[in-house]
Amino acid sequence: MCGIFGFWDRRRQPLAPDLFAAMGERLRHRGPDDHGVHLDQRRGVGLGNRRLSIIDLAGGHQPFVSDDGQVAVVQNGEIFNYIELAAELRAQGVHLRTGSDTEVILRLYEREGITCLARLNGMFAIAIDDARIDALYLARDRIGVKPLFFHDTGGRMLFGSEPKALLAAGVQRLADLEALHHYLTFNYVPAPWTIWRGMRHVMPGTWMKFTRTGTETRRWWSLADQRERDHDFGAWADEFLAILDDATRIRLRADVPWGAFLSGGVDSSTIVALMARHVDRPVKTFCIGFRDPRFDESQHAEAAARRFGCDHTTEFAEPHMLDRWAEVIHHLDQPHGDASFMPTLRVSELAAKHVKVVLTGDGGDELFAGYDKYADYFGRPGWEALPDESFRRGYFDSISLFPRDAQLRLLQPAQRAQVAQMDSFATAARPWFEEAAHFDRINQALYLDMQLLLSGNNLVKPDRMGMAVSIEARTPFLDYRMMEFAFRSRGATKLQAGDKKHWFKRAVTPLIGEELALRKKQMFTVPVGEWFKGDGVAWLRKLLAESEYLRGTLDAGEVTRLVEQHHGGQANHTRELRALAALALWAGEAGL
Repeated sequence: MCGIFGFWDRRRQPLAPDLFAAMGERLRHRGPDDHGVHLDQRRGVGLGNRRLSIIDLAGGHQPFVSDDGQVAVVQNGEIFNYIELAAELRAQGVHLRTGSDTEVILRLYEREGITCLARLNGMFAIAIDDARIDALYLARDRIGVKPLFFHDTGGRMLFGSEPKALLAAGVQRLADLEALHHYLTFNYVPAPWTIWRGMRHVMPGTWMKFTRTGTETRRWWSLADQRERDHDFGAWADEFLAILDDATRIRLRADVPWGAFLSGGVDSSTIVALMARHVDRPVKTFCIGFRDPRFDESQHAEAAARRFGCDHTTEFAEPHMLDRWAEVIHHLDQPHGDASFMPTLRVSELAAKHVKVVLTGDGGDELFAGYDKYADYFGRPGWEALPDESFRRGYFDSISLFPRDAQLRLLQPAQRAQVAQMDSFATAARPWFEEAAHFDRINQALYLDMQLLLSGNNLVKPDRMGMAVSIEARTPFLDYRMMEFAFRSRGATKLQAGDKKHWFKRAVTPLIGEELALRKKQMFTVPVGEWFKGDGVAWLRKLLAESEYLRGTLDAGEVTRLVEQHHGGQANHTRELRALAALALWAGEAGL
């Protein structure tokens, strides 16, 4: 796990040394153990790495450079099948100098070119400078577990694991109005947009090739390639458990202490149960509890820990975490209206006292329909008979934060006129629905969330909050074999008569017990909406009123109406006010 950064100048001009150094310094938290660079001043290219040492602590220094000095590789992430790939390379006569997974990437690339990405089972963002063809590749893992941002002026391209690295190299701090429109629609900025004008994500499952004359972009993996097929439950459960067990096993490969986040929910309990199968010592598990029983899951986590013989640590925190929100936004570099980033940072801090790697249950809800919103939407009468476009629009509307009319009321006249020409459904949602048209409608909704919600928000959470305290989060549910299996499974295996994760829960019941498998899902969050009805409203009013960016962008009367209706109990605007508070905190952090 690391932070990577660098530049590619089509005019063969070097980046100023102080700016290149600043890019790496801003990513120190992602890699406090080591620092390495590869510079080719003659060609105007540089790669850098901040390393969090996880595998081959002594030999894993990056960048890795080919024996002839022509190819250099840096990676953020882990290749979990690197042991098998290394054995295969050695059998072919390839000499490996280290036990590092990044050297495996280099040697595979030397033999197979960029098509080697399809052989990697892992989470990764990779940069490869190939002087033989005078080109730079940027590549991202299949579903976007690891982040990678770039800014291309046409002359110089800058890249990094977090926006702050690019900002440190001189990218202008200008907000992107289209990205703001998407933020107000989704509660996060979906890829490829970022809130920063001209800064974009490398898309998941995609590589980009930068040359002197332009840029080539190619999708190297797509979840839409799967086709649904019929299963009987027994065969489905056997395949599901076999894939997840092996995905968990290979994610235990590390040369440092590891553990798991354990909430006592079905996803984290299943992962911990599978971890316990593969080790001869108690699994270290971590949970944050709250004194308010409405938000506390610690008793369920402790029950799971006892069942699986874990070395469990619980710390209790006050759910009132407003003092941590600005810190969270600092690590995100973008606004996110999801309040659960705060307790995720808190449990990451707890785990970092003991381990450098944690396994998590992220991805299970998006793959297997674990959220209430799926039961709510597909519990409505008549959705099966809707025309395709009406179904798609209906689901999109059900997950939108500010519908179009509400968003236009919220904006100042100048911004309103521009946003009136924009449509998040047409640009950010419809293309994914069209890719997924061959799936049944439940899987179409899940596919949209895999592409937007998962990469745009839910995977940002463990990455940024974990890396903020220099720990690596690994996600067995997002092994590509499990993702492909999930989308070969019909929607009816996931949601039946409002029963979420229908077959999933039954498959894991023998493993984790009925109490953990079948208990009602409890969201890992904090009660922001209640704070804003009580003492927290003074903090909110002050924050929103003093934001110069909000004053220049949003209609003050509409903002005040939302705050006062919520505070007075006339309406529940929790999601909307969380989003506006996060936007104000981001603007303050950005100096806008």
